[in-house]
Amino acid sequence: MEGCWKLMGVAVLCIYWLPIWGFAAERQLRFGKSREFKILQVADMHFANGKTTPCENVLPRQVASCSDLNTTAFLRRMILAEKPHLIVFTGDNIVGADATDAAKSLNAAFAPAISSNIPWAAVLGNHDQQSTTLSREGVMKHIVGLKNTVSRVNPVEAHNIDGFGNYNIEVGGVEGSGFENKSVLNLYFLDSGDYSTVSSIPGYGWIKPSQQLWFERTSAKLRRAYMDKPEAQKGPAPGLAYFHIPLPEFASFDSTNFTGVKQQRISSASVNSGFFTTMVAAGDVKAAFTGHDHVNDFCGKLNTTQLCYAGGFGYHAYGKAGWSRRARVVVANLEKTEKGGWGAVKSIKTWKRLDDQHLTAIDGQVLWSKSSAGDVKAAFTGHDHVNDFCGKLNTTQLCYAGGFGYHAYGKAGWSRRARVVVANLEKTEKGGWGAVKSIKTWKRLDDQHLTTIDGQVLWSKSSAVCSEQDPAEKNKLVALE
Repeated sequence: MEGCWKLMGVAVLCIYWLPIWGFAAERQLRFGKSREFKILQVADMHFANGKTTPCENVLPRQVASCSDLNTTAFLRRMILAEKPHLIVFTGDNIVGADATDAAKSLNAAFAPAISSNIPWAAVLGNHDQQSTTLSREGVMKHIVGLKNTVSRVNPVEAHNIDGFGNYNIEVGGVEGSGFENKSVLNLYFLDSGDYSTVSSIPGYGWIKPSQQLWFERTSAKLRRAYMDKPEAQKGPAPGLAYFHIPLPEFASFDSTNFTGVKQQRISSASVNSGFFTTMVAAGDVKAAFTGHDHVNDFCGKLNTTQLCYAGGFGYHAYGKAGWSRRARVVVANLEKTEKGGWGAVKSIKTWKRLDDQHLTAIDGQVLWSKSSAGDVKAAFTGHDHVNDFCGKLNTTQLCYAGGFGYHAYGKAGWSRRARVVVANLEKTEKGGWGAVKSIKTWKRLDDQHLTTIDGQVLWSKSSAVCSEQDPAEKNKLVALE
């Protein structure tokens, strides 16, 4: 648990982002010398009144002895087995409607985390506030007042922000390293609401524009700080987002393009708030983690972002008899610097553990790695014979070659053509040849002179990606021919 109490950069944040409630900002999180930071995600505990609360959807032999205490026991086992540096509860922590006293239920639900002395954070789901004893705001305020939590109600600068439990946590680099004063991993927590408050829109809540504006501003500030001196970085530190209700984009996957299982429909809001686009545009969030749909536990990559369920944790929550309750673990690892110290985050991995005899680990996967982030600079295709363009989407060039064959449909007077791509190496300091410096392309027409057209730089190491055609570069390419 080395060095896991430090929330990076609070002195700076307090000027603009001082939380309204709790002492969480006084604590700091940072990577220790083990060079990893481990997060345990617990989704949908659905805690109520302890040993008198029955379990849902368990095997017949389990019914008589099963209660909320099974949820508590599972949480204790997970903490002992994984020894996380942070525990994150992603909503529906209690079922307010079944809780006699919401405050007591919250205390009992979080008790294993509190007694572990491990920092923990929580967001709200759609059931937490359903008691008669605590409002939604009251639930979040109660959480923030509990021991060892780094949760916050809301950032003070966002005077009219929707919901309760919108905040961020910075995880600093290893103490004594060049990154000790930088946040190398950024965690975002958002209130995805409970139910729609718009009469013409049925169903669940969503992340509102005010929350997205706060996220955009916070992300931009963190990106600037990370890419500024000292140890100025070329891109943003990776970020992870946690909220309860899945985005509509979680429905983009099928069994061919995710890891895990999908056993129920995606219960997102009936409107798309655009938060997925907001995350992608910010560029730092590598994965978003939710709960809500208890028998889904998959991760799937859409665009540049992994969308992940944890799977249902609690025994008073609906599930599937014989399908083990589970939790998700996420680990960020640091890279070695040239001087032998610890630097930026190198990779983010995940797996799940089942509440069985052995706490079986399943579905291990790499969510993101620095070496492979954005490694595909261009994709080339055919199929549409009279298209031959290249266009940049996000960080990747998408290119047609144009039709080549004469027994293929085309356009009379529009020459058949082919695409050429050239990668060039850079010179090293010792005068040798090193890594790829640039990737260029042009096309040749099947005419008398094999005319070269549309020379452009697809990617260059110095400028990251150059998507616009450079006339000077075009002339240079043609001249080389």
